[in-house]
Amino acid sequence: MTDPVRIRTLRGLSSADVAELVGGYTSGTRYDVLWSDRRDRVAFALRRVRLRTPYRKFFPHPAEELRRYRHVVRLGWSVGAYQGGRLIGLALAEPRAWNRSVWIWELGVAASHRRQGVGMRLVGELTRRARKAGFRTLVCETQTTNGPALEFYRRAGFRLEGVDVSYYSNEDLRTGEVAVFMKKRVPPARKGPSARRRTSR
Repeated sequence: MTDPVRIRTLRGLSSADVAELVGGYTSGTRYDVLWSDRRDRVAFALRRVRLRTPYRKFFPHPAEELRRYRHVVRLGWSVGAYQGGRLIGLALAEPRAWNRSVWIWELGVAASHRRQGVGMRLVGELTRRARKAGFRTLVCETQTTNGPALEFYRRAGFRLEGVDVSYYSNEDLRTGEVAVFMKKRVPPARKGPSARRRTSR
């Protein structure tokens, strides 16, 4: 009998976990970005295109980045998916109280467990925690070249709300790898019957 997958607070993070779960992606689609910046009119447009050759991206995760990830884990908002003691998925998350947002810095699932709803459960748990704490939105950043991530986040209830044409370098438009920001609105927690009675007096 297969052990169930359980979602709980992430307590630690190894370099091997990061390499396995968020080491890169392969995409058959991308968004081309059209940008016009004039005095009287600024316009952004994104057009989804299919690629003849899949785009492959690998993330090296240097030591400085691993230290930052471990700091994020210590904040207590990151969650992991575990099966039989093995970490098979993670979502590294950081709260920002000033605008009541929760930023998802990384979200990944082991190749052996993809398309089984694990990623959706991780997002669901973050949504539940954000609602309980009074946060209003989940935010993530990904690339126009990362078709699988863009499609996943859309299915999870995110919308593409921002574009930064020089987030990674001054040549992002030329290289075709442009940063996009997606958000999922967090519905407010429902008030219980006793709370409704108090506010109606």
